[in-house]
Amino acid sequence: MAAPRLLVPTLLFIALVVAVVGSLGAPLITSVATDFGVSLSSAQWTLTITLLAGAIATPVLGRLGAGPRRRAAVITTLAIVVAGSVLTVAPLGFAWLLTGRAAQGTGLGLTALMMAAARDHLGREQAATTIALISVASTIGIGVGYPLAGLLTEVAGLRAAYALGVLVTVVALAAAVVALPPSLPARSATADVPGAIMLGAGLLALLIAVSEPSLWHRHAVLAVALIGGAAALLAGWAAYERRTAAPLVDVTLLRHPAVVGANAAMLVGGMGMYLLLTIITRYVQTPGPAGYGFGASTFVAGLALVPFSVMGFAAGKLPPRLRGKIGPNAMLGVSAVVVLVAFVVFAVARARLADALVAMAILGFGVGSFSAAMPTVILAVTPPSETSSAMGVNQVVRSVGFAIGSAVGGFILAAGTRTGQTFPANAAYTAAARAGVVIMVVTAIVAIVVRRRAS
Repeated sequence: MAAPRLLVPTLLFIALVVAVVGSLGAPLITSVATDFGVSLSSAQWTLTITLLAGAIATPVLGRLGAGPRRRAAVITTLAIVVAGSVLTVAPLGFAWLLTGRAAQGTGLGLTALMMAAARDHLGREQAATTIALISVASTIGIGVGYPLAGLLTEVAGLRAAYALGVLVTVVALAAAVVALPPSLPARSATADVPGAIMLGAGLLALLIAVSEPSLWHRHAVLAVALIGGAAALLAGWAAYERRTAAPLVDVTLLRHPAVVGANAAMLVGGMGMYLLLTIITRYVQTPGPAGYGFGASTFVAGLALVPFSVMGFAAGKLPPRLRGKIGPNAMLGVSAVVVLVAFVVFAVARARLADALVAMAILGFGVGSFSAAMPTVILAVTPPSETSSAMGVNQVVRSVGFAIGSAVGGFILAAGTRTGQTFPANAAYTAAARAGVVIMVVTAIVAIVVRRRAS
């Protein structure tokens, strides 16, 4: 099947753009707190609210992407992202900034739709390669947004960094209008409103609980209640989806052993991957008087992510013959071991900035190869009509894993911070790295189980 000339670059560009825009909140938290006169915990919501919006929008868009409305869903969502990007630049106050960041977060649900479009409109081999790269771009794009946002903030201020989001999302919208073909006839995309509400409420409760470590310190009862409420809502949602005629997600498909195992590997692996990403970024920004760290600016800390992105894309471009020889299931386990090696490197050698860059590069390769293999494992047992739905759920699982990994890192470093001190002890970073090693060992074991169940 001949591919339209612009389709592949458009799919990759949109996946990269939504990842870059979604990650803009992280390096700008301090600047937001200063410019808007809010606390750092309040400024943190410019990242959290984007994650929440993406987790809620992803399964809904996954269902819309399974039917004849995929093109309209992509264009409409990108228009919402553009509008949100404009709000982040407009001088309207902190509440409007959060509104804009939430609107930008809806774009995180487009990755699965890009995969579905590739599977529908490209030949088998090209589709597999493109889907792998889309998956990689959706994760490695974090390392593209950080340095650009840091540089723009230092040179021209906070709003210049957010203006980057306006520029790239407008280009993505134009590319979608020009290059995205009409959807193929497929399953009806009837909106399952009750299912969407139940799933959204459950994910909202879960992600607030795992994204806000301060809740566990100050309001532990509320945090436990949120976890319990999330479990009840998600269980109720799964039961409802099994009974409804037009479910938001085919839960029968999600119960396939290979899919269950792949999502479990994504959850645990995502925890470890994001844990290392966050602690390295925080370590290099720690000022020298703390006894470690390099006092890097936001821009320099962002540059530390360049090896992560470069090696991630390199892993995503591994020759298909090599990936086929290893097998996607085995690749998950190999990738987990690579990330484990990155944790070990950071644990034993971080006295120089170059050491941190090496750990970042190894992490990027592991994350890239893991991300490239994941869609192949899931789509091997998924009918084409359910591509966007199945991968949408996997994207949500990844977001939850990332949020938990960030929280775990925060907990460990907070526990290693002495009373009256601003920065944790250097040993706390070693403890976090050791925890990451354990997490990646578990991920590798889960990947082995996935391989056995898939065979």
